[in-house]
Amino acid sequence: MPELPEVQTIVNDLNASGIVGGQICKARVYWEATIASPSVADFPAKIEGRKIQAVHRRGKYIVFQFNDGWVLAVHLRMTGRFIIANGPVKPMRHLQVVLEMSDGRVLCYHDTRKFGRFYLTDHPDRLLGALGPEPLGRGFSSKKLVLALLKRKRQIKPLLLDQHFIAGLGNIYVDEALWAARIHPLRRSDTLSTEEIRALHRAIRRVLRGGLKNRGTTLGRGEGNFYSLGSSRGANEKQLKVFRRTGQPCSRCGHLVQRIIVGQRSTHLCNVCQR
Repeated sequence: MPELPEVQTIVNDLNASGIVGGQICKARVYWEATIASPSVADFPAKIEGRKIQAVHRRGKYIVFQFNDGWVLAVHLRMTGRFIIANGPVKPMRHLQVVLEMSDGRVLCYHDTRKFGRFYLTDHPDRLLGALGPEPLGRGFSSKKLVLALLKRKRQIKPLLLDQHFIAGLGNIYVDEALWAARIHPLRRSDTLSTEEIRALHRAIRRVLRGGLKNRGTTLGRGEGNFYSLGSSRGANEKQLKVFRRTGQPCSRCGHLVQRIIVGQRSTHLCNVCQR
């Protein structure tokens, strides 16, 4: 699933494409379940004619801000991605939604596993307001993280994955941050020391910034992997220390990286570095 660096990379590419300022002239939906709200029948009429004022990210959502206060919030889930075409597009495999723009270009939403969702709404706070703080935002301080973790009694990895606790983190960057901070993913949050939490705060921001610098993490060559606009691949895979490195030596101590299941999620760690 695309996480903060991947989603932000797509947002950056959408902004660079010049799509901001464009008007949506026509909408076509090929997979009805993609439209979470409003109804599929109402979606085209409600989005057609709207002008894109800005594109930004909130957590793992791509947010298209329109000029009248409405937004289209898109959650890519496992395999969603956008493609911009320069002309008419014919229906194709895995093409779910098509938005035709006033300049003749077409914004296509492609989703191999069909889990992504579109939310068109004039009350974005109902959807986005419940998300936790942005880990790269000014409000995400080590002091606040200390207070937030110590008052909870949850395993640290599932807690960091909780989008109501922190927005934008996912399996890849949580594993990487916990390794960098030398914290075992099964540790309970209220057992961490202040120094450990400060180290985790630094690690979270460091791995996310690295992911952004490398334009996200693309694993493998399949259609279901992360791609930004123009089928651009992320280069962060080469920087991963534990994620999907099961059986390989830890770059810090040399012991083999292990894979366990935490909260039904595949989890990678070094049992020596992360006791």
